[in-house]
Amino acid sequence: MDTTTLSAFAESNRLKIIDLLRDGPLTVGEIANRLQIRQPQASKHLRVLSDAGIVTAEVKGNRRIYHLRSEPFIQLDNWLASYRKIWDEKFNNLDDYLMKMQKENENKE
Repeated sequence: MDTTTLSAFAESNRLKIIDLLRDGPLTVGEIANRLQIRQPQASKHLRVLSDAGIVTAEVKGNRRIYHLRSEPFIQLDNWLASYRKIWDEKFNNLDDYLMKMQKENENKE
């Protein structure tokens, strides 16, 4: 997993921008208005997200319309999948242990 991507996710306004863009493309102005931040701040966050490859901009006249890219999210999901496998194994082991303990308690009674 690329640390640049994780770094980009680490700031709350950038996460809010990602959530906004999940519903569809938006301009810088629309993002700034919805987050109630100044346009230069929105542009700065979008630049970080763009540099990390999370968003891409489509130029239409004098406007830039931002879209989410799917690749970083696929990579993140693949990276997290290895940890999900570990936790699934641990939960399965715990479940087996609890069932064993329950049977032992039933046998004692």
